Amino acid sequence: MSEPADILDWTPEGHPRSRLYGDVYFSAEDGLAESEAVFLGGCGLPEAWAGRDRFCVAELGFGTGLNIAALLDLWRRTAEPTARLHVFSVEAHPLSAEEAARALAAWPRLTEASGPMIARWPGRAHGFHRVELPRFRAILDVAVLDVAEALAGWSGQADAWFLDGFSPALNPAMWSPAILDLVAARSAPGARAGTFTVAGAVRRGLAAAGFEVEKRPGHGRKRERLEARLPGEAPALAQPRICVVGAGIAGASAARALRALGVEPVLLDAQGPGAGASGNPAALVTPRLDAGLGPVAQLAAQAFARAVDLYGEVADAIVAAGVRQLATGERDVGRFARVAASGLFEPGALVADAQGLDQRSALVVEPAAALAAWTAPVAIGAVARLERANGVWRLTDAAGGVLAEAEAVILAAGQATAGLAEGAGVAIELLPVRGQASWVSTSAERPAATAWGGYVVPTREGFLFGATHDRGDIGIEVRASDHARNLETLAAVRPDLAEGLTPDALSGRAATRATTADRLPLAGAAGPEGLFLLTGLGSRGFSWAPSLAEHVAALALGAPSPLPAYLAEVVDPGRFARRAHRGARP
Repeated sequence: MSEPADILDWTPEGHPRSRLYGDVYFSAEDGLAESEAVFLGGCGLPEAWAGRDRFCVAELGFGTGLNIAALLDLWRRTAEPTARLHVFSVEAHPLSAEEAARALAAWPRLTEASGPMIARWPGRAHGFHRVELPRFRAILDVAVLDVAEALAGWSGQADAWFLDGFSPALNPAMWSPAILDLVAARSAPGARAGTFTVAGAVRRGLAAAGFEVEKRPGHGRKRERLEARLPGEAPALAQPRICVVGAGIAGASAARALRALGVEPVLLDAQGPGAGASGNPAALVTPRLDAGLGPVAQLAAQAFARAVDLYGEVADAIVAAGVRQLATGERDVGRFARVAASGLFEPGALVADAQGLDQRSALVVEPAAALAAWTAPVAIGAVARLERANGVWRLTDAAGGVLAEAEAVILAAGQATAGLAEGAGVAIELLPVRGQASWVSTSAERPAATAWGGYVVPTREGFLFGATHDRGDIGIEVRASDHARNLETLAAVRPDLAEGLTPDALSGRAATRATTADRLPLAGAAGPEGLFLLTGLGSRGFSWAPSLAEHVAALALGAPSPLPAYLAEVVDPGRFARRAHRGARP
């Protein structure tokens, strides 16, 4: 992506102006008044969301965030007290938070809305960026992508559209018939659109896409503007009861994501938070480094960035920031350089050199802190069977006792998910991989987090290292032989830390990681209505879970996903069956 300094000028009056398009971001007379008239008024707000539990607004041209700040200000003053707002905006050339703050400072009455938005300003990396604004019961997704790619990937259905790209004469790609067709395809029945332009091509494009288009009196020196509406009325959406099975990082992330969407789930676990593979005293949050830079790499980068954001909001969760990934050969040096230069990560987040890769935004987190923040309350109960009747899932224990009933169930129980899914009529293959980590308490200075195949990370009281990786082994007892293996791995890179340590002096823990044949998670609908999977996270659960949980929660509630469709396909549980079907074709 271009640096902000390359795309923005400031007029003598202090207004931002795009160098790329030669156009202003908002009216020089009064940009806020224009936003209120053209976009809020043009979409019939606030009347359009009266009595609604959920409302979705989409925008072409995020820019300074002025339209969204005005929208948030109106929403907080007029929406139902429990209603939820979802906003989707597209911006191929994002500004920095500092530039947005400078632009929005012209309207002090918006500070209550613009301040929280600027504080959580979306990043500049290629892809979707999610921003939660809990004070407004709102979620903002910003797509830093070409407009066609962004709209093709978005799963939402907008009730209102702010069509605010630069002038059609200067930026015709934003207003093409193909884009307006995508706008219509991503609209709910009865959706309304507002725009400042009355260009004939735009009027004809909206009409051809199915909108009823009318000219309205303009704002300021503009004589006219457009309003458009699709026929129909938005359907009422029922809010289902949702049960999450599993209170490791996957289930905890699912519970957090559901609450962010306004739903309090029932969270079940046989033993309690972190009893399985999420129970170590420290965990790495690092991205999968895929030099192919295709959908897998894009998904991994987006999931990593979201995980970093969310752990940063949990008190006492972060043990250390920054992880050094050592190169083990020339191939790694080239791979690291390619990934660091890809644009999939925020500027400066990854820095490659001849010895390795500094993952400056990577984290070491304390699992217990994240689980405590995201799980409570947890109902203790071992789910043995799922049965569906009359649109409701019944979850029972081994004795047949009913633990919970819900319209939707998210299975996030690691390796145990396979058996539960099979009992519900869904066949999935999860491969167990035993991992044992070792750790020691010490008063010496804690080491910097370093990974090389093995890894060493600081804990609150010392450092943790390992871990073993034994496919097909489901034993969870701590083994002295595995402590010895971990010590050998540590000594190969940090002999100073391994010196004087013996297996019997170490603490440790073993657990079974759930993996899949392609080493990618399962996150999505599982087949029977109301059944969803969030499992197969392997050894990167703390990096994958937060973002993939938001995707699964959105599917369960019929809300817009934070993942574009082509990335959701990467982790869709049905991918193996589709591949097998394609392979069976003559």
